[in-house]
Amino acid sequence: MNQVTVPKPPGRARRLAALVGRQPVGMVFSAPYAVFLAVVFAYPLGLAVWISFHRYFFAAPGATVNRPFVGLSNYTEVLSDPAVRQAFGNIVVFLLVNVPLTVLLSLVLATALNAAIPFRRFFRISYYVPYVTASVAVVGVWLFLFNSTGLVDHVLGPLAPKPSWLVNSHLAMPSIAVFVTWKQLGFYILLYLAALQNVPKELYESAAVDGASRWRSFWSVTVPGVRPATTLVVLLSLVTGANLFTEPYLLTGGGGPAGASTSPVLLMYQQGIEQNHPDIASALGVLLIIGVLIIALINRRFLERD
Repeated sequence: MNQVTVPKPPGRARRLAALVGRQPVGMVFSAPYAVFLAVVFAYPLGLAVWISFHRYFFAAPGATVNRPFVGLSNYTEVLSDPAVRQAFGNIVVFLLVNVPLTVLLSLVLATALNAAIPFRRFFRISYYVPYVTASVAVVGVWLFLFNSTGLVDHVLGPLAPKPSWLVNSHLAMPSIAVFVTWKQLGFYILLYLAALQNVPKELYESAAVDGASRWRSFWSVTVPGVRPATTLVVLLSLVTGANLFTEPYLLTGGGGPAGASTSPVLLMYQQGIEQNHPDIASALGVLLIIGVLIIALINRRFLERD
């Protein structure tokens, strides 16, 4: 039998095929999103990196100003600023409270809501409502509950902390972490509910036949079965916590008391917008991105392993 040899396309056509793939129409459909990413994410990130290496400040439109290259001077100033170190320490406290609490509560509640319980649909909607409610409105309710004359302190009486929750330098950031956990819990419950649908029911039946208790079934079947969802929940919680801004800005009046609830993003806003130091704010933002990427890689290393 004679072998048919298919001629190879010319070099230019071969390079074009490698660039656009075997289905060039796919490039057409993905182009709008690629442009969106470039305009909304890539360009601002590149500009922030450029600003972080220059002495940059905002000027009047059309004004010509000198913005010299200063190398790592902005990064040195950021790393030597006690307020920056305090802000990163605050966000570490936030993550230590928020991430474990989010994973634990969302998984337990999702497991309960996945069972055949009365008013299951009502509870599912109830947990999701705070997530879709405007932060300003929810913060107003939280301030009513947790200010020095609020309902929580009134109920606790002499057991209430002095100073109160949001003006206490030791409790301000943990209180914000609990608030964020409560507000975003519905979203993470939905993620776990979707993951629980993929856990085979036969595994629970086998565990029951072997005499496993509910706790043992939860630990040996549910937790390993939703591990990919746990990885996603942890990663999203870390990214959300690293970008914390609205809650300390509204709940504690801009990071009080004495910077105890200031987050790096809030400090970027104060430096870049309020004090007209966008170069310092950009350097802080680049360091924050590097830190989040490192934490994300560690998260993948430990949570995605088999």
